[in-house]
Amino acid sequence: MGIVHHSNYIRWMEEARMDLMEQMGYSYKMMEEAEIISPVLSVQCEYKSMVRFSDTIVIETKISRYNGIKLTVQYRMTDKETGELRTMAISEHCFLNRSGKPISLKHSYPEIDTKFFQMMDEEEE
Repeated sequence: MGIVHHSNYIRWMEEARMDLMEQMGYSYKMMEEAEIISPVLSVQCEYKSMVRFSDTIVIETKISRYNGIKLTVQYRMTDKETGELRTMAISEHCFLNRSGKPISLKHSYPEIDTKFFQMMDEEEE
């Protein structure tokens, strides 16, 4: 059909979220080294127009909610050449220790908690 399969959008979202964390100064690798995992709780995608194999997509990420226990990231995917909106998406995550128990970054890792709040503040400016 010449269009990108819908499952690829989820992979792109994951890559964009990893990039957001790098920009935040605390990579996913650093979180794993601190024995923090952040599984996906839910994903929503609203496809606005098709992405073709030859298209280049720009993904803007934004932390829309964060409370130390859960994180919500919004994604806006646009065509690099035309600026046309292709997809709007949201992913929700929680934070767990290696044993799989929920943790509060605010209480257990205040330096990471501060970085998430700083990222939210920067996006609102």
